[in-house]
Amino acid sequence: MATVSEESASGRSLLQELFAGSLYKQRQGRIVRQLTCLAMWLTLWLGGWQFYEVLNSGVYGINNWASFRYIAILGPALMIGLGMWFAFRVVNWPKFADFLISVEAEMTKVSWPTKTELYRASMVVIFTMAFMAVLLFAYDLVWQAIFDFLGVS
Repeated sequence: MATVSEESASGRSLLQELFAGSLYKQRQGRIVRQLTCLAMWLTLWLGGWQFYEVLNSGVYGINNWASFRYIAILGPALMIGLGMWFAFRVVNWPKFADFLISVEAEMTKVSWPTKTELYRASMVVIFTMAFMAVLLFAYDLVWQAIFDFLGVS
């Protein structure tokens, strides 16, 4: 049964959730929510670093603007900071959090293969790929010989 705070939180929009101070069902789906947030943060850091590199490359002429040099540092920092806050809040948005909680619940139901099963399945795939590569090469040689005999090159 949902509590009163959970029922009121589930009706909030994303904009309302961005400025909320509470965490939605904080003990459920923790691993998936944390990994999702970390993946978003990593993407933001890489994007911010790329943005910083582009701004400092001189392509846009910011290096020539002595009074606007702070844009090359403040822009990426602001993008990363706001993006990290957005990522943290979006994984606590009730609609998305419920999805991530469901994902974690389903992942516990998966029957993962043992090491020997994984090895056997991998060997089947590798040998099948090698066989198909040799077979396609042989077909190519045959068709090339046929076309050379006919003079169609």
